[in-house]
Amino acid sequence: MTDELTVLHEDNHIIVVLKPQGTASCPDESGDDNLFDAIKRFLAEKYHKPGNVYLGLIHRLDRPTGGVMVFAKTSKAASRLAEQMRGGDFEKHYLAVLVGAPEEKRATLVNYLKKNPVNNMVYICPPTTDGAKMASLEYRIAQEAGGLALAEIRLHTGRTHQIRVQMAGIGHPVYGDMRYGGETAKKGRLALWAYSLSFTHPVTRERLRFMAEPPEDGVPWKAFDLSPLFSL
Repeated sequence: MTDELTVLHEDNHIIVVLKPQGTASCPDESGDDNLFDAIKRFLAEKYHKPGNVYLGLIHRLDRPTGGVMVFAKTSKAASRLAEQMRGGDFEKHYLAVLVGAPEEKRATLVNYLKKNPVNNMVYICPPTTDGAKMASLEYRIAQEAGGLALAEIRLHTGRTHQIRVQMAGIGHPVYGDMRYGGETAKKGRLALWAYSLSFTHPVTRERLRFMAEPPEDGVPWKAFDLSPLFSL
């Protein structure tokens, strides 16, 4: 996977990369190769570092979701970026192709979610449920075409499978999400992409924004004109 690593930015403190869809963000119980380990190999090879290479995991993307991620190259950077995450200074924007168009073209969704570790599924539940966590996002429908809708989504919280669960909860699952969309979803690769990440550099304090378009081979993306989103 090291040969396929797409680096959007690197300096002495951080590295920003593109996570491919279908790749785990970090090591998990599957034992599969993952982005975290691939970056460590990349840094070890590039700088001829023997032994263990430090890399700080700041946030995750679900395995089927691709897009922009930032990792810390020093413990100081990791601590400061984690503080930004807790303080809400991280801005994570996603693109999703939804099955059908929501009646409300712009809205904020707030639900309580609970994960079932047995089947790795997340469910919307009452706020009083033991272990329930609040999940919030806002979405805007940018375009509609052929029974599909292109949604721009900003996360306020970072819960597991959050976008997939909350959009399916309003009856408009993400294209390709057979797990949460069931019969109403369309078969194909999950059309969910972390296209924009904005944060303050942990050392220079410069405000940074990184953007990346979804893969060209993704069938549902071709129904929309994405250029306005990347010409800002």
